[in-house]
Amino acid sequence: MPPGPLDTHRPRSLRSEPLSMASAKHPGSPGWTGPVTQCTAGTKQEASATGPDLPPPGPEEDSDADSSPSPNSSMTTRELQEYWRNEKCCWKPVKLLFEIASARIEERKVSKFVMYQIVIIQTGSFDSTKAILDRRYSDFERLQKNLLKSFGEEIEDVPFPKKRLMGNFTQEMIAERKRAFQEYLSLLYAIRCVRRSREFIDFLTRAELREAFGCLRAGQYPKALDILGRAVPLQEKLTGHCPGTLVPALCAVLVCHRELERPLEAFAAGERALERLRAREGHRYYAPLLDAMIRLAYALGKDFVSLQERLEESQLRKPAAWGLTLKELAVREYLA
Repeated sequence: MPPGPLDTHRPRSLRSEPLSMASAKHPGSPGWTGPVTQCTAGTKQEASATGPDLPPPGPEEDSDADSSPSPNSSMTTRELQEYWRNEKCCWKPVKLLFEIASARIEERKVSKFVMYQIVIIQTGSFDSTKAILDRRYSDFERLQKNLLKSFGEEIEDVPFPKKRLMGNFTQEMIAERKRAFQEYLSLLYAIRCVRRSREFIDFLTRAELREAFGCLRAGQYPKALDILGRAVPLQEKLTGHCPGTLVPALCAVLVCHRELERPLEAFAAGERALERLRAREGHRYYAPLLDAMIRLAYALGKDFVSLQERLEESQLRKPAAWGLTLKELAVREYLA
């Protein structure tokens, strides 16, 4: 029996008994009565206007909070100990090198400005996923103002190139600012609380992620995947201390591949997202992601029963009202 549309049918009740492949209760089948897609009720369903799941603005206090296992996790004490051992062994701080590779003058109808190209690579090994970003002086200036509000003492010795009324477009001035911005980013990255802050991470990733999610909302899935393919590796390097931060982008990759009828690629993205949500059942993406993965697994002939059991156990421990599907969550990201 061919499965129905993925992630669009929301069943009414839970069933704990094993399902046979011929059963109409399978995910995607017309009569399926499996798990209900859920997420936290109320305003928690909506994504933050400043981006999903990043540490709050300001000095770092507990930026690993989202990385911690949920208090409702079904993991045993031994499993939790093993989980933390693996986390400690697997996560290694990433060191990044910043370079202002070039600068160009751009003219618009009512403005003229210099666009600086930032190249970010991981040091210590060959980096095949170097990031290339375009930022103008006003972007750097906004970052500086935001950081001063929260990290005034920490960055008091970090020089920032001042704005000038004249001579901003001379080759000498552009070259001077290239050197200054390169040093500025390197010095900021050297300060642990700053490089982990929402302000710094947003400066380096928000513009591209916002464009990608905008393409997703518009149904421009190939373009969204192209942008995410460049943005996700950088976001991953910047947020290794807080793995859940990457989940919305990975779920967007899943949604795009699924809409383009590429279930294998969608499932692979979902597996990466689930790995970052291990023992984090309270995360707003946890249930919708599992629900989508159950349907993909069934369509691909993979083991969906274990995924279904995880979702059922989670719902039994913490029942919740009907919520948003994975796609409905994704299209709400980066609206502001």
